[in-house]
Amino acid sequence: MHDLAHRLGLLPPSCGPVRLVGVDGHAGSGKSTFAGRLAEALGGAPVLHLDDLATHDELFGWTDRLLSQVITPLGRGETAHYAPYDWHARRFTTPRALPPAPVVLVEGVGAGRRAVRPFLAGLLWMELPREEAWTRGRVRDGAEQRDFWDGWVEAEREHFAKDPSRPHAGFLVRQLSMGYEVLSGPSGTVGPDREVTHGDGPPAVC
Repeated sequence: MHDLAHRLGLLPPSCGPVRLVGVDGHAGSGKSTFAGRLAEALGGAPVLHLDDLATHDELFGWTDRLLSQVITPLGRGETAHYAPYDWHARRFTTPRALPPAPVVLVEGVGAGRRAVRPFLAGLLWMELPREEAWTRGRVRDGAEQRDFWDGWVEAEREHFAKDPSRPHAGFLVRQLSMGYEVLSGPSGTVGPDREVTHGDGPPAVC
């Protein structure tokens, strides 16, 4: 994990002084947990969860909020402020600060979408088949979220059919029984060996 963090830190800034790195993949593929561990390896890099910008009515309609509240100020080298969405109260809450750190992670389904890619220094894709990822997500969230998942699956299918992220990923991340394996993605490599295996902890699912 620390080797991957080192590689990301060597990428050129992509959004003002910030190296914006996307962590994308199907819902339930382990993005949140992986992003958290990568952030630790980066010395406490900020993580923006796209679930905080989405809403019940706009599962994928967060692009304008991301651009105006986060990417634009970071591009000026300023601290961004975004209002997280409360999925229980169904409203946006008190704004949070997101500083222009050397590396900022953007985690969530669609982090590598067309409108965001020009601002990314790198894109990582969690390499897990969608049906397996969705099954994990359904188990994680329980029966009370069954209706939400039914709607989500259709929305995610439609999103990736129109705006796929994986073909643009420079890194593919596979979860192992212990740690992660990072491979070169469709759009590039992670180094001359084209493969890096990280075995620094137990598996977890976002």
